[in-house]
Amino acid sequence: MELTNELEERYELATCRIHEIHGESLSDAGLTSYFHMLADLYEKIREVYATVKEGELPSLAVFTEWNETLYGDILPAHYAESFGNPDYASEKLGDEMGPALSMLYAELRGAIRAAYEEDLFALTVLSELFLSVYGLFTAAEADGEIVKTEAVAEAIRSHMFDYMEEFLAGRTADTLIGGRNNDRYIGIIRDAAASGDPVHLYRYGEYLTANERSVAEYLGNLPAEKIECMAETFVNGFVEGYRTMRIDLSPKKYVAIRYAIGFERVIAASIEKFKSHGLSPVIYGYPVSRLLRRLTNRVGFTATPANKQYEYDHRMDEAVFMDKSICNRKLEVLSAFYEAHAEEVAAFAGPAVMETFGEDTFAPQKSAHAISLSEEQNKMILAQVGESAELSNRYMPRDKYSFTIIAFPIPEIGPEFSEIFDEVIRVNTLDNATYRRIQQSIIDCLDRATHVEVRGCGNNRTDIRVMLRKIDREKETNFENCVADVNIPVGEVFTSPELSGTEGTLYVSSVYLNELRYDDLLLTFVDGCVKDYACANFEDPAEGRKFIEENLLFGHPTLPIGEFAIGTNTTAYRMARRFDILAKLPILIGEKTGPHFALGDTCYSYSEEARLFNPDGKEIVAKDNAFAREKKYFNCHTDITIPYDELGSIVAVCEDGTRTDIIRDGRFVLPGTESLNEPLTDL
Repeated sequence: MELTNELEERYELATCRIHEIHGESLSDAGLTSYFHMLADLYEKIREVYATVKEGELPSLAVFTEWNETLYGDILPAHYAESFGNPDYASEKLGDEMGPALSMLYAELRGAIRAAYEEDLFALTVLSELFLSVYGLFTAAEADGEIVKTEAVAEAIRSHMFDYMEEFLAGRTADTLIGGRNNDRYIGIIRDAAASGDPVHLYRYGEYLTANERSVAEYLGNLPAEKIECMAETFVNGFVEGYRTMRIDLSPKKYVAIRYAIGFERVIAASIEKFKSHGLSPVIYGYPVSRLLRRLTNRVGFTATPANKQYEYDHRMDEAVFMDKSICNRKLEVLSAFYEAHAEEVAAFAGPAVMETFGEDTFAPQKSAHAISLSEEQNKMILAQVGESAELSNRYMPRDKYSFTIIAFPIPEIGPEFSEIFDEVIRVNTLDNATYRRIQQSIIDCLDRATHVEVRGCGNNRTDIRVMLRKIDREKETNFENCVADVNIPVGEVFTSPELSGTEGTLYVSSVYLNELRYDDLLLTFVDGCVKDYACANFEDPAEGRKFIEENLLFGHPTLPIGEFAIGTNTTAYRMARRFDILAKLPILIGEKTGPHFALGDTCYSYSEEARLFNPDGKEIVAKDNAFAREKKYFNCHTDITIPYDELGSIVAVCEDGTRTDIIRDGRFVLPGTESLNEPLTDL
């Protein structure tokens, strides 16, 4: 109680001081406008916090007004004149100070989520950060001095360092064992599912679009049996993953459920099914602070971003405060958390992810003033991410938990949304046994080969050789026969290729990866690693290379091919072609619609020692590569798929030179796979 009273007093003092800013001005008109806009935002945040704290559910009209007011300035229509836009901030505040204060502007917007969560601590320290930076400028003006950008950066860095334990340890608890807001979000899910009232969707504090409201309305009108089918497929995929990997589920207690706002009716049904397996739901939103985020990734419950360009412009904002002390402090806090909660963390069963797709594809525009990481900062972060992953694996061994992912469309996909939704349900529930049998024919052929050759057709310039390891064919296999367990829907065979000798060119005319579109993506490989790369997203080829380096290589100088797979879900491909949504498919479905190559770690990273077997009893032995054998991980894995209509051939080549076509001119020709062509016959 004493701590709460102290926070309340600090918050009251901070908000009163922020209120006074409205009557003050600095000699620089741009700075005055900047701090006045922030003060306006924090006045509204205070109103939201006070209302939510009272416990009365605001009306839909009130929630809608909050939604537009809190997020209005970063929406595309207003972004050109928002201090959240680094280019505008630089124009008004200077090329050095502008980007730093734009970063602060984005960071301070995290108080919006805190207000809806009644998170007094976050509200207080963010308000104090606001005032500490404002104080730098008022003090400097009183002394006739000029504030240097380094002083602003140091204030932000001190804030991040001082409150690292509360923010990072709290976030880790949120994602693994259930944090302070877990019950709040479960309550929102249940209330939204039971009532169908859209007012409950606004209780998250996220910006809501027609996507969230419309999908909730659509699901609210579906028959109960269809909702049950969706939930059953989702939960069974998770449980089946444990069976496939031969992991005992009984000691596990927590399942982290990630989903898109609007899907509460399915999530509520899934929660009950998870409980029947002894698993309690862990619900959390994506992190709003740059201390906890990586690029544009949004891990947790999400809504359609208010402005994807804004998200992209701020993807490296941590460059303002990132240094060795921050990286080291992160590792210290994580280590202390895992040690203190070792037993609970060991009971983490894994994430169950319900993704969405269908948003308009996004190709970012280059901002001249968006902050970027230095080469030194990038190296520090990569090292810290690697050490954090190793630390996590020590307390939660990767071979002791599983996951599942499924995806559904949102209304933005187009006027045929309801038809597409029904087709996706059908794709997600295709018969496993049928695909398992067909895919075994492909595996039997591939296991006789030393390497595989993949070539494109038409304008597709793909020409790549994939090397396979030598095996004892009587009892071993290189490829996993993957049906609908952890990765839903059904439909691929995959392996970890041998890197030495794997070389050639991978090309895709247009592909959507990690929510970003790539045009004419071209990757060249030598000994299984990226040697050269290009895309046509920007007029300047150098900008295209930088785009790939940041968002596909994730700052690594190179990445290996961690996976080679052949997708077999021609039903999904037919659906995509029928509705012209191939470019909008998520990786989860897209990877099943042709051969794909993953950049980064193998599918078995950190768990290579676990013994896995295909349904035919043969042990899967191709689970690592030259990097994994040295315990060198990249902590990323991005699938790039060549669609069937750009595919010339996939040929298995044996040691004696015998060549066997698996796919020729975009069609399956290997005996035993002919039925896969049926969905393609009239395309």
